[in-house]
Amino acid sequence: MDDASSCAFPFVTVIMPVRQEAAFIKRSLGMVLVQDYPAERYEVIVADGRSTDGTREIVVDLQRDHPNLRLADNPGLIVPTGLNAALRQACGEIIVRVDGHTEVAPDYVRQCVAALLRSGADNVGGRMHAVGEGAFGEAVALATSMPFGVGNARFHYSDREEWVDTVYMGAWPRDVFTRIGLFDEELVRDQDDEFNYRLLQQGGRIWLSPSIRSRYTTRSTARGLWRQYFQYGYWKVRVMQKHPQQMRLRQFVPAVFALACALGLVLAPFSPWGRALLALALGSYMAGNVVASMATARRHGWRHVGRLLLIFPILHVAYGVGFVVGLAKFRKRWSDPAKVPMLAESPRQCS
Repeated sequence: MDDASSCAFPFVTVIMPVRQEAAFIKRSLGMVLVQDYPAERYEVIVADGRSTDGTREIVVDLQRDHPNLRLADNPGLIVPTGLNAALRQACGEIIVRVDGHTEVAPDYVRQCVAALLRSGADNVGGRMHAVGEGAFGEAVALATSMPFGVGNARFHYSDREEWVDTVYMGAWPRDVFTRIGLFDEELVRDQDDEFNYRLLQQGGRIWLSPSIRSRYTTRSTARGLWRQYFQYGYWKVRVMQKHPQQMRLRQFVPAVFALACALGLVLAPFSPWGRALLALALGSYMAGNVVASMATARRHGWRHVGRLLLIFPILHVAYGVGFVVGLAKFRKRWSDPAKVPMLAESPRQCS
């Protein structure tokens, strides 16, 4: 390829942290491997957390037809160690993240590169378009696309290009990682939030572009959804301890609600103030839940209303309880120094 073509198509590394994704990997990885970006100008590194369900075997099988696909081992098993393992092997001038439960559009890589070059941003991403499998999953997708469900994070529903404080997944010039370090390997969840906080602290900018399109498949059971959002709240405490000035009011609301309900339940048998607190917390929340569920169902189908009335509380209570548990668990960690692994100035030897 001549120099002009190389400038038009910078070399890209797509990194995918996965574990136990045999049921979905052919769909998610399959879309990455059929991008309209020139195949010789991008590589794909799947960092597998030692899956035992056949995920690795599927990736190895796909390698036969895709010489730009590589498999990396992730002995740490969690997302940030997988991201970092892939980053240490990456050859790309631009790094694009894709998650195992996401299907990207055929022009995803090209749109990420174009947005980076056009905006001059340090991180770009698109709207998180949630989709669900089954009736419960469909309702979860609706709930997690509404401000009442997930707050005012713009990447959940914005339809315009704008500067934001975080995006879904992300794409970065490689030098961002040499400047500010890799992903925090302590954080089982919320490692993307922590990274973006750190990026903003050091003068970086984050750009949201709806042209960068993908579909994220939500959890399809109440148990799976509760566990996911409990972990989000739990690990958000460590992010807050590392970056307290970056926290937003919306991130405290579920925890305040959970604490108010818990305090009201404890005091209600003994005090009218306790009963009043419990009635106020539950009454105001139930009213808001009914209004939001009815409004969402009116736009997207009344068949979802019953499930939405359940799903919104799962999102909020699970996150709030997780946050409270995290506060108790990490109460002695407020002064811990940040430990962020660094990336070598130059990529590994690439042919």
